[in-house]
Amino acid sequence: MLRYLSSPFKWFFKLEAASGLVLLFAAVIALFISNSNFSDLYFTTLNKYIFIGINKVGLKLSVIHWINDALMAIFFFFVTLEIKREFLQGELSNVKQALLPIIAAVGGMLVPALVYVYINFGDAETLNGWAIPSATDIAFSLGVLSLLGRRVPLSLKVFLTALAIIDDLGAILIIALFYSGDLSIKYLSLMLIAFLILLVINKFNVKKFLPYLVVGLFLWDFTHNSGIHATIAGVLLAMTIPHRKKEKDFSLLIKVEHAISPYVAFGIMPLFAFANAGVSLDGLSFSSLLDKVPLGIVLGLFLGKQLGVFVFSYISIKLKIAQMPNNSNWFNFYGVGVLTGIGFTMSLFVGNLAFVENMQYMDGVKIGVLTGSLLSTLFGYFLILLTPNK
Repeated sequence: MLRYLSSPFKWFFKLEAASGLVLLFAAVIALFISNSNFSDLYFTTLNKYIFIGINKVGLKLSVIHWINDALMAIFFFFVTLEIKREFLQGELSNVKQALLPIIAAVGGMLVPALVYVYINFGDAETLNGWAIPSATDIAFSLGVLSLLGRRVPLSLKVFLTALAIIDDLGAILIIALFYSGDLSIKYLSLMLIAFLILLVINKFNVKKFLPYLVVGLFLWDFTHNSGIHATIAGVLLAMTIPHRKKEKDFSLLIKVEHAISPYVAFGIMPLFAFANAGVSLDGLSFSSLLDKVPLGIVLGLFLGKQLGVFVFSYISIKLKIAQMPNNSNWFNFYGVGVLTGIGFTMSLFVGNLAFVENMQYMDGVKIGVLTGSLLSTLFGYFLILLTPNK
């Protein structure tokens, strides 16, 4: 029984750790190309429109929007499957075990947002990016931990995984509540109908994925036209995929999660990184980092994240609300807190939503996210590396 419960987590960690290295490679290639003779081709291709459909029935979006709206809906579908599994059966199903990462995640979202707001207070346009430094990139952060091997106890890897999953849940809620456009009652109603149909399919315990997928495609189209970001369709679809603990031999949720995981980890996420990490460094200087948007993001990710995670965790442990992870000490625990400042994928995604009508800030977003994530990576890695095991 214990082996059955722990196997999804072990599989998950191996997958995320490996994909973090692929993400890094994709980001480096994007930075190289966007600052080479191929930069015009890179940006022109991303803004080229592609029609998918039959005759005049279909959808026409730019390449960057196909990636950020359609493919990332699959990413959010995958993330929500992970969140649901963890709450039903994994590390977050036990209230006592879940308290520490939940409290840490709250601190890790709240403090970076406050840091950004402090830096950008008084500017309504730039203030809209307050949620950018609140996200943790689980693939990158676990990838760094994997490089440290046995210097990091399994309990801290579990803690970081749970924290990042809760972080993703927070990001999903933020996107749904704060980064939606003008709402269409017609399409919101169609969304609701599609979601109710999915709940009915779940109620009848349908174990084939095809019915969910067909209704899910309609749900995505309705969401895309509703004013709510299209990726929320992936979240709603995942919520209806059944996972019943009493059915030990089969879970449609786990089956689908395992089936799409390689495509998400080694296809969609690197493609997103490649499409969104490209930024021209021409004329970049240290003073560029002092602009309000990149400065708020850098300080939010590098300082706000580690302080929020550590302080909230420290207080909860000292008050005996939560327990310190087994075989860990305050030094490597703090190092893991620093690694939560690796925002990358989710931070870039939120940045695209925050400044969709003010694209002049996007270069600053990319520079801030890359710099804050890099500082968190290097400081967190060497802090844990130089920490005595005992």
